[in-house]
Amino acid sequence: MPIASTTIQGDRLQIFPPDLVNLYGFQIGDETKVGIFVQIQKGAPIEARCKVPSDSLTCEGVTLEDEVLNDRVPRATDDGVLQTEADWTVVPTLVGKGASIGSGAAILCRVTIGEEAMIGAGAVVTQDVNAGAEVAGMPAHQLR
Repeated sequence: MPIASTTIQGDRLQIFPPDLVNLYGFQIGDETKVGIFVQIQKGAPIEARCKVPSDSLTCEGVTLEDEVLNDRVPRATDDGVLQTEADWTVVPTLVGKGASIGSGAAILCRVTIGEEAMIGAGAVVTQDVNAGAEVAGMPAHQLR
């Protein structure tokens, strides 16, 4: 995947691995970490000391200012020093067998989606979804 028309403004940029990301037409700042299978579209600048996790998409028109991280305890830095894996705990999320998640849905940390559940497009799921349930909305609520 390409890294094209991207301005790297600082030092110590980490891209894991650079041939498995799609970065084009934006600026990226000092000490930022970009995970595997990330796509950052044109016009989506990322400033200093950010962490862009694996499998993320940052769309055109989005700006990530300094020290941004997608995490349950959202701090990319501690007193200006970039945090490491030792600074947070992975919070599990489970999607059960046969569940269907609509396009653009957001599933928050510590949520379990039951087997055969259906999540509507664009839903924001903030709590567990029972097996076989259909949910939609923001926040998601059960339809049946």
